[in-house]
Amino acid sequence: MEEIDNPIPLSALQHAVYCLRQAALIHLERLWEENLLTAQGRVLHETIDEPAALRRKDVRRVSAMALSCRRLGIAGTADLVEFRAEHGDETAYPVEFKRGKPKPHRADEVQLCAQALCLEEMTGRPVPEGALFYAQTKRRKIVVFDPELRRVTEETVAALAQLFATGQTPPAHYRLETCRACSLLDLCRPKAGARSVREWQAKQVAALLSGSVTERDR
Repeated sequence: MEEIDNPIPLSALQHAVYCLRQAALIHLERLWEENLLTAQGRVLHETIDEPAALRRKDVRRVSAMALSCRRLGIAGTADLVEFRAEHGDETAYPVEFKRGKPKPHRADEVQLCAQALCLEEMTGRPVPEGALFYAQTKRRKIVVFDPELRRVTEETVAALAQLFATGQTPPAHYRLETCRACSLLDLCRPKAGARSVREWQAKQVAALLSGSVTERDR
């Protein structure tokens, strides 16, 4: 597989759908703070992220498979890809493992669809669907890669490409449903309206040196 210079990580698509500012904080400003939810997700992936190949009947299963798509400039690793024998050939079927249960937004689906776009370029064959396996429900959720999901996925890639090109973190906008579950809430400070966490930190240091920081500010 030919390497792509400075590819957009597949994991960034999930972050961008959830919150573009979160994607910038993680992938531009290199900030991360773990909470219970992210810790559970990390532990889950530690048990499945070892490369391996296994065949069962007409299905060849490859775990921790490296993926890339030169057309979109994206790359990453699939938790599991099942290659299912069909009419003398194989059709790729990506499976992504997630903690918790299905979510009301499409972040997980977009990440999975991006994997499918990579597999289509790599194999030269259509990838019509895949699945999300949720640890809480212990069930697979079938995801059909229809034109709408493909459009949303490619638009997300385009938004991230622009974000990485400008290097500018979007301003904060407080949204109760997304912000309260975000592990970066304390770093992001969405109610403060700071454009960049590092900008806010620099202002705090400057204020501290000038003696103008109050206990409440801290």
